[in-house]
Amino acid sequence: MADTITIRLPEKLQKELECVVKAEKTSKSEIIRDAVTRYLAVKRFQQLRNQVLPFAEARGLLTDEDIFKTVS
Repeated sequence: MADTITIRLPEKLQKELECVVKAEKTSKSEIIRDAVTRYLAVKRFQQLRNQVLPFAEARGLLTDEDIFKTVS
């Protein structure tokens, strides 16, 4: 069962959210769930990247381009 969370948004952000809700014919909850999901995915990626960075640097993989070349 899902928990209920109450958030407070500045008026400008609330108005923008309402516009998106109407334009996309969706709900505030769906948009906020999607935003939180994306935020958490980015945070997980950043944490994983920080964990593997020392190993990558030790192998001379210093940039994203280095990694793409190695993987390709």
